[in-house]
Amino acid sequence: MDNIVSIKNLTKSYGQTQALKNVNLDLTSGKIIGLLGPNGSGKTTLIKILTGLLQQYEGSVTIDGKLLGPETKAIVSYLPDQLYFDSWMKINDLKNYFMDMYEDFSPVRFNELIYQFQIPSRDLIRKLSKGNQEKLQLALVLSRDAKLYIFDEPIGGVDPALREIILETIMNYRNSDATILLSTHQIYDVEDLFDEVIFLKQGEVMLHQNLDELIMEKNKSLLEIFKEVFRYAR
Repeated sequence: MDNIVSIKNLTKSYGQTQALKNVNLDLTSGKIIGLLGPNGSGKTTLIKILTGLLQQYEGSVTIDGKLLGPETKAIVSYLPDQLYFDSWMKINDLKNYFMDMYEDFSPVRFNELIYQFQIPSRDLIRKLSKGNQEKLQLALVLSRDAKLYIFDEPIGGVDPALREIILETIMNYRNSDATILLSTHQIYDVEDLFDEVIFLKQGEVMLHQNLDELIMEKNKSLLEIFKEVFRYAR
């Protein structure tokens, strides 16, 4: 299988602080990959580079063989760790905005997800509960036929019931040929989803391995391996 992401010697500094240090990664198409590490490990910086939100860095990053730019933004669907839409908008306004922005956006799939989530399509966003706002944002992301989906803490700070809904929806509605890169601290809830895991520690890749092979090799759960690797990361 081809690589959807290729990262060579990626380094990103904020003043004297190196958030990423000589990162080298190849992500294979069609895989579900966990991006794991404690706070301050460089996960969000890496995600912001892949999504084009950070443009100043050293090294080389390509997505689907293309250097980062408008072409890669058109094939990456990103769920940030915070709500990003304006509260004065209506849900249909958001749908129309995404239809204008992304050729791969499916309004039919979006309407299906909104119906499934029982979100009134005429409501102003500010009138929605936090849970429904989270589900609305997820519906927007999954209504695209992207080649790479990036989720930054999609189940952080939500109750267990909503957590289950979010993960089930991601698995059921993603483009099955696409790659998922999912960053989370809720390792217990997602362990069964991953094909591969990446451990970032203080901006460096400590491990990138097939999850089944890793568990067999260590004879431990992913959560136990995580605790072992990052015990002294703080």
